[in-house]
Amino acid sequence: MRIYTRSGDKGKTSLIYGKRVPKNDLRVEAYGTCDEANSMIGLALGLLEEEEWAGKEAFAETIHRVQTILFHVGAELATPSDKEVTWKLKQEHIDQLEKQIDEWDQDLEPLKNFILPSGHKASAALHTARTVARRAERIAVGLEEEVPNPLVVSYLNRLSDFLYVAARYVNKQLGGKEIPLKADV
Repeated sequence: MRIYTRSGDKGKTSLIYGKRVPKNDLRVEAYGTCDEANSMIGLALGLLEEEEWAGKEAFAETIHRVQTILFHVGAELATPSDKEVTWKLKQEHIDQLEKQIDEWDQDLEPLKNFILPSGHKASAALHTARTVARRAERIAVGLEEEVPNPLVVSYLNRLSDFLYVAARYVNKQLGGKEIPLKADV
């Protein structure tokens, strides 16, 4: 399979099933932003390669599973609304995020105020992924009826919460410092 096709040289791209749309179509923006979030999650994992803590392998497996689901969410966004998706996001995927958020959050200090994205480099990358996931959510909301599965928006919303807690969890495991927001600057 060749990497380049030259078919996008004039500002158009293909959705799944071949429908051609402009590259700045909201649907393309939505799944492209999911891809961007996924790449940032991958960067965070790369930054953790040399680190060690009890539970790191389970953490990485959870993150890889989330990356795979996010890839499929992007594919769902890339499927025209009049076509059948081959893989469909389910409520159980959102439930799994919530369960993991609750599990990691039990080990964290309760927040007394907002924190700035900070600490370990992997934590900062997860915070960045969180903001990109929020952008993907905002774009997906703009698609309205074009995304027949309402769980896509819910998943992206919960994903950003998951990434926030994951960033805090990494900081706790690796001694990264969380910087509280100061009210008086």
